[in-house]
Amino acid sequence: MVLAAGQGTRMKSATAKVLHGLCGRPMLGHVLAALAEVGPEHTLVVVGHERDQVTAALAEHAPYAVPVVQEPQNGTGHAVRLALEAAGPTDGAVVVVPGDAPLLTAGTLQRLLARHLETLAAATLLTATMPDPAGYGRVVRDPDGHVTGIVEEKDADERIRQLDEVATSVYVFDAAKLRANLGRLTTENAQGEEYLTDVIGLLVADGDVVASVTADDYRETLGVNDRIQLATARRLMRDRIVEHWMREGVTVTDPQTTWMGVGVRLEPDVTLHQNTQLHGTTTVRRGAVVGPDCTLRDTTVGEGATVVKAHCEGAEIGPNATVGPYTYLRPGTRLGARSKAGAYVEMKAADVGDDSKVPHLSYVGDAVIGERTNIGAATVFVNYDGVEKHQTTVGDDVRVGSDTMLVAPVTVHDGAYTAAGSVITDDVPSGAIGVARERQRNIEGWVERRRAGTKSAEAARRARERDTMAPDTDDDQGADG
Repeated sequence: MVLAAGQGTRMKSATAKVLHGLCGRPMLGHVLAALAEVGPEHTLVVVGHERDQVTAALAEHAPYAVPVVQEPQNGTGHAVRLALEAAGPTDGAVVVVPGDAPLLTAGTLQRLLARHLETLAAATLLTATMPDPAGYGRVVRDPDGHVTGIVEEKDADERIRQLDEVATSVYVFDAAKLRANLGRLTTENAQGEEYLTDVIGLLVADGDVVASVTADDYRETLGVNDRIQLATARRLMRDRIVEHWMREGVTVTDPQTTWMGVGVRLEPDVTLHQNTQLHGTTTVRRGAVVGPDCTLRDTTVGEGATVVKAHCEGAEIGPNATVGPYTYLRPGTRLGARSKAGAYVEMKAADVGDDSKVPHLSYVGDAVIGERTNIGAATVFVNYDGVEKHQTTVGDDVRVGSDTMLVAPVTVHDGAYTAAGSVITDDVPSGAIGVARERQRNIEGWVERRRAGTKSAEAARRARERDTMAPDTDDDQGADG
């Protein structure tokens, strides 16, 4: 059972608290992923505030989870009672976790379940020793160290508040014991709600076994109630992911400026330099180098490729290809082996063949480029007529001159050239050179006549006078001869 009905007022957001994201998943998604590794027979998620948002997210990302509406929201005990009723007749272990604890791991949940089964307990709770326990319910023990109850901070006296062992809101209950004691809960407390924590005290009073497991690292149990805590959780999750990949053989030169999500996949001997962000389903193959200053989303980087100062989304970068600096690869772009998308190049829905290069200052959109072709600087694939997009095809071993406009739909066939400065509107046959530009005309004296009084006109006047006064050296040499 995942408790995800809270309003989360401190987030100050129209988005349900449990749907705020970190490292590729919403908080609730991280909790469900950890639970899925434990292998529950049924998963129920108690929803309340912004329940339509949460239910829609479950349908998309965790269709196996059953939403249970809590209305009104009358405390954690009330929430669990509704979920237990929705589950129908059940026995065995019931795991209860909060939906706002994204750092919780499957390993800790498995350890909690193992302890529960070993002790045949009525309930087993996960505790943590906090350096600052403010806001958490405190775990109370007897002189022999046995759990005797949990006291919410609002109901605690000063002695109880001095305790640093807290309840993390993560439990395993025996289903029958849980069902019997939920009906005994009252709302006689500071918040006027049914506390799930009170079940622990009831079980102890009845002489039932209540066991506990203390988390190895308290940070794993941290809840998220505002955006400051969300940022803390995000950094901790980032550290966990980055450390995992470093142990798998990835070099991360600056872990503090490297961010990646849970869906990223990296192979050994990848190098990630500073200020690199990897999102979505990005995959980086063996020996590739990414960074510094890169953002990649849903992008595949081939073996041995290099990506520097680039933004890539939905792109495929082939083996030993080079990208950057200051390059933007948009969705549908595919770079072949040993190809190049260089400085200040933007590509969209472009298929670039092996060994072809777009070195600098160009836009390539809706295009297919063959192998061993070179696209000169400042080339623009003019793909949009204001209504529809059109495709340009450039063949193998083509040389496109600098400052060429390729106006789609158009084809430059194998082995063809285009002259620099051309506007190509018709197909260029194989082996031909496409020239589409007027011959240059120089209009003498135009600047002095049309831009009189400018610095350009003054410079032109000085040059004209200098040329007029220069001696005719060729005639002098001729006379001497």
